Amino acid sequence: MLRQVGQFASKTFLLWMLIASVIGFLVPSAFSAMTPWIPYLLGVVMLGMGLSIRLDDFKIVFKSPKPVIIGVLLQYTIMPLLAWLIVKTFQLPPEVAIGVLLVGCCPGGTSSNVISYLAKANVALSVAVTSVSTLLSPIVTPTLMFLMAHEWMNVSFSSMFGSVAKVVLIPIVIGLIVQRVFYKAATKADDILPLVSVLAISIILGTVVANSKALIIETGLLIFVVVILHNLFGYLIGYVLAHLFKLNYKDKKTLSIEVGMQNSSLAASLATVHFNPLAAVPGAVFSFVHCLSGPTLARFWSSRDEK
Repeated sequence: MLRQVGQFASKTFLLWMLIASVIGFLVPSAFSAMTPWIPYLLGVVMLGMGLSIRLDDFKIVFKSPKPVIIGVLLQYTIMPLLAWLIVKTFQLPPEVAIGVLLVGCCPGGTSSNVISYLAKANVALSVAVTSVSTLLSPIVTPTLMFLMAHEWMNVSFSSMFGSVAKVVLIPIVIGLIVQRVFYKAATKADDILPLVSVLAISIILGTVVANSKALIIETGLLIFVVVILHNLFGYLIGYVLAHLFKLNYKDKKTLSIEVGMQNSSLAASLATVHFNPLAAVPGAVFSFVHCLSGPTLARFWSSRDEK
């Protein structure tokens, strides 16, 4: 039964994120007590990722490294550069600019794995790119923010590195160790991990939206336009460049999804800890937007495959 519940949670992952966003916006008090727990909830998600990563997931890195390397490079070039161009084009205020850049500089989110499955893309490649980009994030995300965001706000590399390491790297490493030492228990935990992760991410998103409700209303249409452009151009450029690298159709779909869908929960969490509530708004809105765009894109590609 636990396995069935976990599978249901995975398949309806984006729906619960959407519901949490709506509740957080309409009834902010429902999440008001969860703000101090955001980093810990994100740590739980990353711990689950460490427990669920198998060495088999990385076989594709060695058997067919080209699409994985391309995917990680596109992840950490297209989205940060797109974010910078959008911030410059729209002349966004410093707080919002920092939030948009932070979304662009974060690794891919685990929701991309679900969308790749629904889109009938290469799920093994999706998991590998997400895992590698996440493991690199404690170094790459602070570095990109330090280089790109200093124009708007002072960014401490060491402080951000410490935060990303605490909420991403350390929980994943602990998960990997537990998996190796207590293999049977970790295998049994697989049944419940998807449900725990979905609940944790939904609570994070609902809390950020609840805390940012007034700011979301204040920034209005502009923040949605900015985030939608960032998301959609990520999908498009990811697909086009994957095509130019002569990858197969499944891999092109996968890298498009990997590039376009960011770990916006991490972005919102880092913004809350290091900057101000307004900087967390782009992360919250990005989560909401890709809850809609991801399944729509997956349905389009899935229907094309069926035809």
